[in-house]
Amino acid sequence: MACINSMGEFVADPSSKIPQYKKVTKNEELENKVFYMNLYMFFGILWICQFLKAKTQFITMVSASTYYFNSDREEPGHADIDIAFQFCYKFHIGSLAFGSFIISLIEFIKICFLVVAEYAAQASGENPVVKVVIRIATCCITCLEKICDYINKSAYSYMAVSGDGFCKSAWNGFLLNMKHAMKFAFANFLAQCFILLGKLGIVVINLMFLYGLMSVRGDLEEVGGYGWMVPAFVVGAITYICASVFLGLFDETVLALVTSLCVDIDLNGKPKYGPPTFHDTFDKIIGEDSDDDAAKNHYKR
Repeated sequence: MACINSMGEFVADPSSKIPQYKKVTKNEELENKVFYMNLYMFFGILWICQFLKAKTQFITMVSASTYYFNSDREEPGHADIDIAFQFCYKFHIGSLAFGSFIISLIEFIKICFLVVAEYAAQASGENPVVKVVIRIATCCITCLEKICDYINKSAYSYMAVSGDGFCKSAWNGFLLNMKHAMKFAFANFLAQCFILLGKLGIVVINLMFLYGLMSVRGDLEEVGGYGWMVPAFVVGAITYICASVFLGLFDETVLALVTSLCVDIDLNGKPKYGPPTFHDTFDKIIGEDSDDDAAKNHYKR
């Protein structure tokens, strides 16, 4: 983008107080070209960021799925990280690129709309009707972005289990979510609760450690009053960001494990794979004396 914006004719600026200062001049045609090239590069940045995010999610999901299917009632298995990288870079790199393209396109449209809406609001003289229309349109685009993001994650989780392409996995993953909607909703709710509690707990513990360390070193008396809140804010912000990055993997792991569970139930009537602790909990839920047919009929209903 820096190279694109440097296109044009370099001329010395005699009015500048800085010696040898030059400015770039462009004609109207070149200005238009630079504008559209900047849009293209900006979309590329969005796509690359979404692609890196999709790869991380998919590798995590494949690792969780292999852990589930490598485990059984007798002993827990292990997560095949090497298989996850192979699936990502060898078999599904195009599917991940296509899925991230969809999200980045919606995000690009949303950002362009917000910029145009801001100019429209200013041109209308802060008209309240225009503001309401802009708010409604923004909510609709944001809702569409959230829906597509969840469908993408469902597609990645189903792709991690089945190995199908993106479109087929997106459709089958959507149907699986509809069939086992309560399981997915409950698992997502628990995951969000644990992630939020984990973030808050880590931040609070870190701030308490900071306060104790400053008390021991005598820094509280030195800064005086509420001066300690400045380093506390910096430490809290950095801690929250780091906790969000690491605990964000928990959400993808839960989605992949629930997808593996639902596929296992659909294929075998009741879970055949999964670690022993999972089967112990499952037996308590449906009853240890339930036979395979009863459990199968239960989950069909």
